[in-house]
Amino acid sequence: MRYTFDKARVRDDPKSWRLAKITVVDYDPAWAMNFDYLRATIWPVVSAFALGVEHVGSTSVPGLAAKPVIDIDVIIATADHLRASIDALAAIGYTHRGDLGVPGRDAFDPPDGMRAHNLYVCIDGCASLRNHLAVRDYLRRSPEAVAEYSELKRGLASRHPNDIDAYIAGKTDFLCRILKEVGLPASEIDAIRRLNDSTCQ
Repeated sequence: MRYTFDKARVRDDPKSWRLAKITVVDYDPAWAMNFDYLRATIWPVVSAFALGVEHVGSTSVPGLAAKPVIDIDVIIATADHLRASIDALAAIGYTHRGDLGVPGRDAFDPPDGMRAHNLYVCIDGCASLRNHLAVRDYLRRSPEAVAEYSELKRGLASRHPNDIDAYIAGKTDFLCRILKEVGLPASEIDAIRRLNDSTCQ
C-alpha cells in the first residue's frame, strides 16, 4: 500500500510537491489517459526485463475520489532485475529513492516537469504489490465501497488538510478491512497496520 510510503517521501524531501495541502477531488477520467501517457514513456525502457506496468492507487478506480496523483507499479520478477530498473529509469530522468522501509518495493522520483505521479518498482508477489492490486481490484468491482471510501477520504482531507499522518491513519481501518475480505493473511494485515502506526509517530 502506498499510504505510509508517501509520508516517508515527504519527510525526506521537504521541497517536494507532496507537502502541498491534502486535496481530494472527484474522479477524473483523464487520470486513465495520464497513466497511459506515463506508461508509454516508462514501458519502452523497462520492457526487456519487467513483467508489466500497472496503474494502482485511488486514481486507478473509476468513480473514486482521490488526490490527483497517479500511482504506478513497475513489476519485476526478482530482485535481480532491480539494478537494471534503476539504470533504465535513470536514463529517462528518474531518481532512485530506495525502499524507504517497504520491503520489495523501491521508489523513484520523476523528472522535473512530468505529470504528478509516484513510481514504484515492485518484485512480483511482494506484499506491497499484492496489497495494491487487491485494493484496486476490490474497489473496481464494488461501487458501494467506492462511495464509502470517497466519503471517508473527503472527510479526512477536510479535517486534516495539512496533516498527512492523520490522513493516512484515518484510512487504515478501511483498507485493512478490504484486505481481510479478499483473504490476505492476518499476519500481513497486522504488519501493514504496524507500519502505518510506526510512521505516524
